[in-house]
Amino acid sequence: METVKRLGFEDPVVIFSKSSCCISYTIKTLISSFGANPTIYELDEVANGEELEKGLSELGRKPLVPTVFIGKQLIGGSNEVMSLNVKGKLKPMLIEAKAIWV
Repeated sequence: METVKRLGFEDPVVIFSKSSCCISYTIKTLISSFGANPTIYELDEVANGEELEKGLSELGRKPLVPTVFIGKQLIGGSNEVMSLNVKGKLKPMLIEAKAIWV
């Protein structure tokens, strides 16, 4: 869990994903469409993917991917990110985290 938190807090936007997950792809595309350049950890491609999956599970993430951190804060998964976007709160959050500039 500590490794996941450390990685999640290192950059303005961090996404834990799996390369074969279409929902993860959608979230990565959405966040990138604002001009953000998220740090992405593909759990099925990184050497410590199983350790990261265990850490996400310990954080209570179900499903594990996608899991999104913005501005050193665990946002959650696709439902939470999409909800923020629909409410018009995702872009301001990305700006506040210094992930994008207007």
